[in-house]
Amino acid sequence: MTEPATHDPFDDGKRYSGPEILVSYDARRCRHARECVRGLPKVFDVGRRPWILPGAAPGDEVATVIRRCPTGALQYRPTTGADTEQPDPVTTVRAVPGGPLLLRGDLRVWTDQPGVGVGMRRETRMAACACGATGLAPYCDGSCGVEL
Repeated sequence: MTEPATHDPFDDGKRYSGPEILVSYDARRCRHARECVRGLPKVFDVGRRPWILPGAAPGDEVATVIRRCPTGALQYRPTTGADTEQPDPVTTVRAVPGGPLLLRGDLRVWTDQPGVGVGMRRETRMAACACGATGLAPYCDGSCGVEL
């Protein structure tokens, strides 16, 4: 049996270009963990427009910080055509009290929601809704009121 075609989550966000790396940000999936702004404030600064400047640091540093984003709201692609983010070798799930389930690993996520699209998505990081109130199923959109 062949695996269904996958949708690339990189295609969902607003794109920011740098000389070494392209960054995609999907605000609908952001739960404000602030890993980006704490990790590399010269690249990620919410008080500036544009708030992401991928060229303000080496591409490998930007990629390292993006991999800390627990929701997958931030994605990246090297401009050199090198491999994109590789999943963690072991899939993990962490429950946030009153909030989402944070998943990391080689994830296959089936979606059939308006605004998300229909089909298989390959993810390495995501916040899955645990309350059932999201309008972005299966992703958490913050409807539970819990930020990370």
